[in-house]
Amino acid sequence: MPSFVLTHRIVSASFGHAVGTCKMGLDKLAVVDPELRVHGILGLRVADASVMPQIITGPGTNASTHMIAGCAAKLILG
Repeated sequence: MPSFVLTHRIVSASFGHAVGTCKMGLDKLAVVDPELRVHGILGLRVADASVMPQIITGPGTNASTHMIAGCAAKLILG
């Protein structure tokens, strides 16, 4: 394999936080509803950084993800 291909693989890796991959809403493009339930799959919720519409500013997504998980727990437990 040529060295430029290996270099490209190394330097093109993602070091960011994956956010915004599961759109929340009620439209046709949304993956989850406002209560984090996956459209079309009974009993499945998404409770991680993927439901954030964009990455937050600051040190990372850890605290925000914990808050989303806490809200999901409240939604599940009632």
